[in-house]
Amino acid sequence: MDEKQISVLVEEIVRGAKGKSGCCGKHKMTLEKARALTKAVEARAREMGVNAVIAVSDAGGNPVSVQAMDGAYLASWDVALQKSYTVVALKMSTAELAKLAAPGGSLYGIQFTNQGKIVIFGGGEPLETDGKIVGGLGVSGGTAEQDTALAAYGRQVFKEVEC
Repeated sequence: MDEKQISVLVEEIVRGAKGKSGCCGKHKMTLEKARALTKAVEARAREMGVNAVIAVSDAGGNPVSVQAMDGAYLASWDVALQKSYTVVALKMSTAELAKLAAPGGSLYGIQFTNQGKIVIFGGGEPLETDGKIVGGLGVSGGTAEQDTALAAYGRQVFKEVEC
């Protein structure tokens, strides 16, 4: 193959890859999606009277967006971030994980693994598109029940977020 043929082949591959991902990276967490989700969860948190930190990660557990509402607890920053990591790393909500990590549960003690990044109480939800995890949502600032409700709300809202 000469240089021109290689160039044409590379261009075809790149165009094909772009076509598969869709106009907005349907199977990818984007900053635009993360911001839209954060805004929706923040509005619900205000309605509930909760000053939350809302963290959205990508499919690798890396932060895409972290938003701290005025008056949120300083400690909530790390907790929300680690919830967004946990749900991607273990492919389940932190509320579901809490049951499995309870004494006598099959994952008892898991919070002591992964350099302490695993959170075992509610407020984290995996975010999926077409059955594939594309990111994680972590919410912290209220009670475990409030955080769980906000994260569950965020998971539902994510299904409606457009690019």
